[in-house]
Amino acid sequence: MVDGNAAVRPAPALLPALGAMTWLQALVALALFAPGVVAPRAHIEVWQLSMFSCAVFAVGIPASFWGGGFIARLGSMRIASLCAAAIVASMALASLGSTGALLAAGLCLGLAFGPETPASAALLSRLVTAERRAFVFSVRQTGNQIGAVCGSLALPAIAIALGPAWCYAAVGACAVLAIGLFEWLRPAYAGKVVPPPKLDLRARLALVTADRRIAMLALASMPFSAMQVSLNTVFVTLGTRELGLSHIEAGMALACAQAGGLVGRLGWGFVAMRLNASRAVLIVIGLGMAFCAALLGLDGASLSHTGQFVIAALFGLTASGWNGVFIAEIARLAPQDRIGETTGAVLTASYAGLLAAPALVSILDGVASLGAAFFALACLALCGTVALIWGSHDKVDA
Repeated sequence: MVDGNAAVRPAPALLPALGAMTWLQALVALALFAPGVVAPRAHIEVWQLSMFSCAVFAVGIPASFWGGGFIARLGSMRIASLCAAAIVASMALASLGSTGALLAAGLCLGLAFGPETPASAALLSRLVTAERRAFVFSVRQTGNQIGAVCGSLALPAIAIALGPAWCYAAVGACAVLAIGLFEWLRPAYAGKVVPPPKLDLRARLALVTADRRIAMLALASMPFSAMQVSLNTVFVTLGTRELGLSHIEAGMALACAQAGGLVGRLGWGFVAMRLNASRAVLIVIGLGMAFCAALLGLDGASLSHTGQFVIAALFGLTASGWNGVFIAEIARLAPQDRIGETTGAVLTASYAGLLAAPALVSILDGVASLGAAFFALACLALCGTVALIWGSHDKVDA
């Protein structure tokens, strides 16, 4: 059995856990994107998709905030199994096809969306050395892109050939297989750690506010998350409406952004690992996403198509590539017996950004334009970057 109290794990023990936790995030992403991917065949309207997403985030916020205590008591692998079970239930509800069932599916999926990242942070931080943490966490965060790509390629074909319900069944079947894997691995990673005392609301908030470096991470994650979800959801509309791209060209530009995000999650983690400078990398990422969003929002139509594709790739490199380094920095700064709870508390701010972004973009689009919305997001991302710079001077890095 792997000793849960050891500070450094041998490399062979890391790989199965890393693979399992990456698969878990891929499953969550696959389930989150499934209704949107099958929407044309399932006759799901845009407002229904928005309702589903809001339901996921609304439950994911408290599930992330309070999930750390359950992670400490049940273990990360058992939490992973419960997340996979929530995915199975969510997909079963979504397959019913009604608006109410889709709402219930979103609420159920939030129970997986919230705790999965804190659970992986708590486990992987025990298995990896400090020098490799940023890269390992970045590899794990590629699960989001893996799930999105697999869903984009496989689910439409299944929907056309067999029907939308079979898409949800396929995702559910993958989750059932994952439960078997997580339970098989669980004894090896259970360890003998005595769960820390339960934290009340004030103590959980103190995990974020007691260290200004962590507080500024939480603050910066709100506009960073808002930028990421806006890139993923309305970039195609921006391209066709204001950048002069055809629908196919806008989709290709978004594909460049997604590819940039995958490269970014690995590349930024590697750079942070080699330089041992996760916060400095996050500052560069924040400046990069602010620049790309401002350029596309203010003057994107004047760029050539090649220039627009390049900026889209750089946009994805930054706005979709920051997550792994961000989680690694939380794990570095958090009390080592409270990594899961601290990660969950900080991610509450991130998920608030996900929840607020659609409303902000919709309001600014109504009163001005989508370009103006992206410029506003750029200004907010710049403010978040300034917060990171300010917070980096609170204490000398260990």
